[in-house]
Amino acid sequence: MIVLASQSPRRRELLNQIGVAHEVATVEVDETPLHGEPALEYVQRITLAKVRAGQQLAPALPVLAADTCVVINDVILGKPEDEAHAVQMLQLLSAATHQVYTGVALAQDGKTRYRLSSSQVRFRAVSEAEARRYWATGEPAGKAGGYAIQGRGALFIEHISGSYSGIMGLPLYETGQLLANVPGWSV
Repeated sequence: MIVLASQSPRRRELLNQIGVAHEVATVEVDETPLHGEPALEYVQRITLAKVRAGQQLAPALPVLAADTCVVINDVILGKPEDEAHAVQMLQLLSAATHQVYTGVALAQDGKTRYRLSSSQVRFRAVSEAEARRYWATGEPAGKAGGYAIQGRGALFIEHISGSYSGIMGLPLYETGQLLANVPGWSV
């Protein structure tokens, strides 16, 4: 049994997909990027903050945490604040390739290990009207970059290079590497 320090239903689904028994710990972490903070440092900082917060709630169990950020032109796109913000993000991603970084960390037995998944996603052209209709579905709310690859947002994606599960929010290859030493878990 592990503790997943995340409120993301997608991360729970992905852990279920690979047969990892887990409990959920709701952690609150300020995800505001620091001024001038590079995306790779940002995703690592937030992931480690989440795993530490999870450890405080469940110090006796292994704790897994992850964070995903969408980056275009060195700009970190967080979760949309409202419709206008979501439309702005989707317009930035339109007809362009962006990076998706997902950090995953496991705290166990006084040690924390970290892995990073890096993927590239190319969007087709997305009109403002399409972006507004997409927002109206409710899907973009709470999603880094304002889209969900596992949902209707897939209609905007021409090509991916990297980890589909990492783009969803929990890279299963890297997660499996971290879980390899957790008692009772195996492929």
